[in-house]
Amino acid sequence: MIRVVLPYHLKNLARVDGEVELDVPGPITIGSVLEVLEAEYPVLRGTIRDHGTLRRRPFIRFFACREDLSLEPAGKPLPEAVVNGTEPLLIVGAMAGG
Repeated sequence: MIRVVLPYHLKNLARVDGEVELDVPGPITIGSVLEVLEAEYPVLRGTIRDHGTLRRRPFIRFFACREDLSLEPAGKPLPEAVVNGTEPLLIVGAMAGG
């Protein structure tokens, strides 16, 4: 099972508490995790990535194993610690301002 941590506003939207656990068929990539996440929680479609292009929304970031994976291709395999469930994939709402 892949563990996913959502930001507070997306947890509220999806009506979940804590981490989300997903059964993702291999290969385990950010794209495949998002496909399963959006299939299980359709209300999240369009909130993490664009409907048409499937590109990450500007103020959403992906982290795993203390690495920022936000600019990595969606088809790049996730770290082994995420694949085996030791570490979660973090979906984080970025902040901007000055």
